[in-house]
Amino acid sequence: GYTIDILLKGSVTQYIDFEKHTIHAPAIIMLGPEQIHQHDRSADAEVLAMYFTRDFLVTETLGVLSCWQCVFKDNILHLEENQLQEVLSFARILLHEFRNDKPRKEAVLRHILSAFIIACGRIARPETGNTEIYRSEATFNGLGIQFKILVDEHFREKVQVAEYAEMLHVTPGHLNDTVKNTIGRSAKQIIDAKHIMEAKRLLFWQKHSVKQIAGELNFDDDAYFSRFFKKHTGQTPALFQRTIREKYN
Repeated sequence: GYTIDILLKGSVTQYIDFEKHTIHAPAIIMLGPEQIHQHDRSADAEVLAMYFTRDFLVTETLGVLSCWQCVFKDNILHLEENQLQEVLSFARILLHEFRNDKPRKEAVLRHILSAFIIACGRIARPETGNTEIYRSEATFNGLGIQFKILVDEHFREKVQVAEYAEMLHVTPGHLNDTVKNTIGRSAKQIIDAKHIMEAKRLLFWQKHSVKQIAGELNFDDDAYFSRFFKKHTGQTPALFQRTIREKYN
Protein backbone atom coordinates (compact mmCIF):
# COMPACT_ATOMS: atom_id res chain seq x y z
CA GLY A 1 0.00 0.00 0.00
CA TYR A 2 0.84 3.68 0.19
CA THR A 3 2.11 5.57 3.23
CA ILE A 4 1.93 9.32 3.77
CA ASP A 5 3.67 10.75 6.84
CA ILE A 6 3.16 14.36 7.89
CA LEU A 7 6.23 15.46 9.83
CA LEU A 8 4.93 18.02 12.33
CA LYS A 9 8.00 18.53 14.54
CA GLY A 10 11.65 17.54 14.63
CA SER A 11 13.52 15.76 11.88
CA VAL A 12 13.80 12.37 10.21
CA THR A 13 16.68 10.65 8.43
CA GLN A 14 14.86 8.60 5.82
CA TYR A 15 16.32 6.04 3.45
CA ILE A 16 14.07 5.53 0.42
CA ASP A 17 15.12 2.99 -2.19
CA PHE A 18 18.73 3.24 -1.01
CA GLU A 19 18.91 7.06 -1.07
CA LYS A 20 19.40 9.03 2.15
CA HIS A 21 17.20 12.05 2.91
CA THR A 22 17.44 14.34 5.93
CA ILE A 23 14.04 15.93 6.40
CA HIS A 24 13.06 18.74 8.75
CA ALA A 25 9.51 19.63 9.77
CA PRO A 26 7.14 20.64 8.39
CA ALA A 27 7.16 18.14 5.54
CA ILE A 28 5.28 15.28 3.93
CA ILE A 29 6.97 11.94 3.20
CA MET A 30 5.23 9.79 0.59
CA LEU A 31 6.08 6.14 0.04
CA GLY A 32 4.69 3.88 -2.65
CA PRO A 33 4.25 0.10 -2.73
CA GLU A 34 7.41 -2.01 -2.73
CA GLN A 35 9.69 0.92 -1.94
CA ILE A 36 12.43 -0.08 0.48
CA HIS A 37 12.62 2.37 3.33
CA GLN A 38 14.04 2.85 6.80
CA HIS A 39 14.00 5.87 9.07
CA ASP A 40 15.61 7.32 12.16
CA ARG A 41 13.59 10.02 13.90
CA SER A 42 14.89 12.70 16.22
CA ALA A 43 13.80 12.51 19.85
CA ASP A 44 11.37 15.42 19.39
CA ALA A 45 9.93 14.16 16.09
CA GLU A 46 6.15 14.17 15.82
CA VAL A 47 4.56 12.38 12.86
CA LEU A 48 0.99 11.89 11.70
CA ALA A 49 0.91 8.76 9.53
CA MET A 50 -1.69 7.35 7.18
CA TYR A 51 -1.71 4.12 5.21
CA PHE A 52 -4.04 3.08 2.41
CA THR A 53 -4.24 0.66 -0.48
CA ARG A 54 -4.78 1.51 -4.11
CA ASP A 55 -8.27 0.02 -4.21
CA PHE A 56 -9.45 2.30 -1.40
CA LEU A 57 -9.20 5.40 -3.56
CA VAL A 58 -11.89 6.96 -5.70
CA THR A 59 -11.33 6.55 -9.44
CA GLU A 60 -10.35 10.18 -10.00
CA THR A 61 -7.33 9.81 -7.73
CA LEU A 62 -5.91 6.58 -9.15
CA GLY A 63 -4.01 8.45 -11.84
CA VAL A 64 -2.18 10.48 -9.22
CA LEU A 65 -0.79 7.32 -7.67
CA SER A 66 -0.12 5.66 -11.01
CA CYS A 67 2.36 8.42 -11.68
CA TRP A 68 3.33 9.53 -8.19
CA GLN A 69 6.40 11.37 -9.48
CA CYS A 70 4.38 13.27 -12.09
CA VAL A 71 2.64 15.14 -9.29
CA PHE A 72 5.01 15.08 -6.37
CA LYS A 73 8.34 14.98 -8.25
CA ASP A 74 9.94 13.37 -5.22
CA ASN A 75 8.98 11.38 -2.14
CA ILE A 76 9.58 14.45 0.01
CA LEU A 77 7.37 17.52 0.02
CA HIS A 78 8.65 20.41 2.14
CA LEU A 79 5.93 22.68 3.47
CA GLU A 80 5.47 26.28 4.46
CA GLU A 81 3.45 26.85 7.62
CA ASN A 82 0.29 27.82 5.71
CA GLN A 83 0.64 24.70 3.53
CA LEU A 84 1.01 22.54 6.63
CA GLN A 85 -2.22 23.96 8.01
CA GLU A 86 -3.96 23.26 4.71
CA VAL A 87 -3.03 19.56 4.66
CA LEU A 88 -3.72 19.24 8.38
CA SER A 89 -7.26 20.47 7.83
CA PHE A 90 -7.86 17.41 5.64
CA ALA A 91 -5.96 15.12 8.03
CA ARG A 92 -8.08 16.21 11.00
CA ILE A 93 -11.31 15.50 9.13
CA LEU A 94 -9.94 12.11 8.10
CA LEU A 95 -9.02 11.27 11.69
CA HIS A 96 -12.38 12.44 13.04
CA GLU A 97 -14.30 10.43 10.45
CA PHE A 98 -12.11 7.36 11.01
CA ARG A 99 -12.79 7.39 14.77
CA ASN A 100 -16.55 7.71 14.40
CA ASP A 101 -18.98 5.04 13.30
CA LYS A 102 -21.34 6.93 11.02
CA PRO A 103 -23.32 5.90 7.95
CA ARG A 104 -21.33 5.85 4.69
CA LYS A 105 -18.13 6.30 6.65
CA GLU A 106 -15.99 4.54 4.03
CA ALA A 107 -17.31 6.69 1.18
CA VAL A 108 -16.56 9.86 3.13
CA LEU A 109 -13.05 8.66 3.97
CA ARG A 110 -12.36 7.80 0.32
CA HIS A 111 -13.31 11.26 -0.91
CA ILE A 112 -11.52 13.16 1.86
CA LEU A 113 -8.36 11.12 1.21
CA SER A 114 -8.70 11.93 -2.48
CA ALA A 115 -9.01 15.64 -1.69
CA PHE A 116 -5.98 15.40 0.62
CA ILE A 117 -3.82 13.81 -2.11
CA ILE A 118 -4.91 16.33 -4.73
CA ALA A 119 -4.15 19.17 -2.28
CA CYS A 120 -0.63 17.74 -1.84
CA GLY A 121 -0.22 17.65 -5.60
CA ARG A 122 -1.38 21.25 -5.85
CA ILE A 123 1.25 22.30 -3.32
CA ALA A 124 3.96 20.27 -5.05
CA ARG A 125 3.22 21.60 -8.53
CA PRO A 126 1.97 25.18 -8.16
CA GLU A 127 3.66 26.24 -11.40
CA THR A 128 1.25 24.21 -13.52
CA GLY A 129 -1.91 25.90 -12.28
CA ASN A 130 -5.09 24.27 -11.10
CA THR A 131 -6.49 23.48 -14.52
CA GLU A 132 -3.44 22.23 -16.38
CA ILE A 133 -2.26 19.80 -13.71
CA TYR A 134 -5.53 17.90 -13.77
CA ARG A 135 -6.23 18.08 -17.50
CA SER A 136 -6.78 14.46 -18.50
CA GLU A 137 -4.98 14.90 -21.81
CA ALA A 138 -1.75 15.97 -20.14
CA THR A 139 -1.61 14.15 -16.85
CA PHE A 140 -3.43 11.53 -14.87
CA ASN A 141 -5.52 9.82 -17.52
CA GLY A 142 -3.24 10.75 -20.39
CA LEU A 143 -0.71 8.95 -22.50
CA GLY A 144 2.24 9.45 -20.16
CA ILE A 145 0.39 7.90 -17.25
CA GLN A 146 -0.94 5.02 -19.34
CA PHE A 147 2.64 4.33 -20.39
CA LYS A 148 3.84 4.38 -16.77
CA ILE A 149 1.12 1.92 -15.76
CA LEU A 150 2.02 -0.41 -18.65
CA VAL A 151 5.72 -0.31 -17.78
CA ASP A 152 4.92 -1.27 -14.17
CA GLU A 153 2.87 -4.21 -15.45
CA HIS A 154 4.96 -5.43 -18.40
CA PHE A 155 8.57 -4.32 -17.86
CA ARG A 156 9.81 -7.90 -17.51
CA GLU A 157 8.71 -8.97 -20.98
CA LYS A 158 8.67 -5.66 -22.86
CA VAL A 159 11.84 -3.56 -22.98
CA GLN A 160 11.45 -1.52 -26.19
CA VAL A 161 9.62 1.81 -26.48
CA ALA A 162 8.08 0.58 -29.75
CA GLU A 163 6.34 -2.27 -27.92
CA TYR A 164 4.58 0.14 -25.58
CA ALA A 165 3.79 2.53 -28.43
CA GLU A 166 2.06 -0.33 -30.24
CA MET A 167 0.01 -1.14 -27.14
CA LEU A 168 -1.03 2.51 -26.89
CA HIS A 169 -1.68 2.90 -30.65
CA VAL A 170 0.79 5.77 -31.13
CA THR A 171 4.18 6.17 -32.76
CA PRO A 172 7.32 5.67 -30.63
CA GLY A 173 8.33 9.29 -31.28
CA HIS A 174 5.01 10.67 -30.08
CA LEU A 175 5.08 8.44 -27.01
CA ASN A 176 8.60 9.51 -26.14
CA ASP A 177 7.80 13.22 -26.53
CA THR A 178 4.67 12.94 -24.40
CA VAL A 179 6.40 10.95 -21.66
CA LYS A 180 9.27 13.43 -21.55
CA ASN A 181 6.87 16.37 -21.25
CA THR A 182 4.79 14.64 -18.54
CA ILE A 183 7.41 12.84 -16.47
CA GLY A 184 10.62 14.63 -17.41
CA ARG A 185 12.52 11.59 -18.69
CA SER A 186 12.51 9.70 -21.96
CA ALA A 187 10.40 6.57 -22.36
CA LYS A 188 13.53 4.41 -22.55
CA GLN A 189 14.88 5.96 -19.35
CA ILE A 190 11.62 5.09 -17.58
CA ILE A 191 11.81 1.47 -18.75
CA ASP A 192 15.49 1.13 -17.78
CA ALA A 193 14.91 2.79 -14.41
CA LYS A 194 12.11 0.34 -13.64
CA HIS A 195 14.42 -2.59 -14.42
CA ILE A 196 17.19 -1.18 -12.26
CA MET A 197 14.96 -0.44 -9.28
CA GLU A 198 13.33 -3.86 -9.45
CA ALA A 199 16.77 -5.45 -9.70
CA LYS A 200 17.94 -3.52 -6.63
CA ARG A 201 14.90 -4.60 -4.65
CA LEU A 202 15.33 -8.24 -5.64
CA LEU A 203 19.03 -8.13 -4.82
CA PHE A 204 18.18 -6.69 -1.42
CA TRP A 205 15.21 -8.89 -0.48
CA GLN A 206 15.91 -12.22 -2.11
CA LYS A 207 18.56 -14.77 -1.31
CA HIS A 208 18.69 -15.82 -4.95
CA SER A 209 21.87 -15.64 -6.99
CA VAL A 210 22.53 -12.93 -9.54
CA LYS A 211 21.89 -15.51 -12.25
CA GLN A 212 18.46 -16.35 -10.81
CA ILE A 213 17.51 -12.68 -10.53
CA ALA A 214 18.66 -12.05 -14.11
CA GLY A 215 16.36 -14.84 -15.21
CA GLU A 216 13.46 -13.48 -13.15
CA LEU A 217 13.86 -10.12 -14.90
CA ASN A 218 14.02 -11.84 -18.31
CA PHE A 219 17.59 -10.92 -19.20
CA ASP A 220 19.13 -13.25 -21.77
CA ASP A 221 21.97 -14.15 -19.44
CA ASP A 222 23.51 -13.00 -16.20
CA ALA A 223 26.54 -11.48 -17.96
CA TYR A 224 24.32 -9.08 -19.92
CA PHE A 225 22.35 -8.31 -16.76
CA SER A 226 25.58 -7.50 -14.92
CA ARG A 227 26.75 -5.16 -17.71
CA PHE A 228 23.35 -3.43 -17.80
CA PHE A 229 23.28 -3.02 -14.01
CA LYS A 230 26.84 -1.69 -13.81
CA LYS A 231 26.21 0.76 -16.66
CA HIS A 232 23.35 2.33 -14.70
CA THR A 233 24.67 2.08 -11.14
CA GLY A 234 28.47 1.92 -11.38
CA GLN A 235 28.47 -1.37 -9.44
CA THR A 236 28.13 -5.03 -10.33
CA PRO A 237 24.97 -6.72 -8.99
CA ALA A 238 27.05 -8.88 -6.63
CA LEU A 239 28.87 -5.87 -5.15
CA PHE A 240 25.63 -3.92 -4.78
CA GLN A 241 23.96 -6.86 -3.04
CA ARG A 242 26.79 -7.32 -0.58
CA THR A 243 27.18 -3.59 0.14
CA ILE A 244 23.50 -2.83 0.58
CA ARG A 245 22.82 -5.79 2.86
CA GLU A 246 25.72 -4.82 5.07
CA LYS A 247 24.42 -1.25 5.20
CA TYR A 248 20.78 -2.02 5.98
CA ASN A 249 21.17 -5.13 8.08
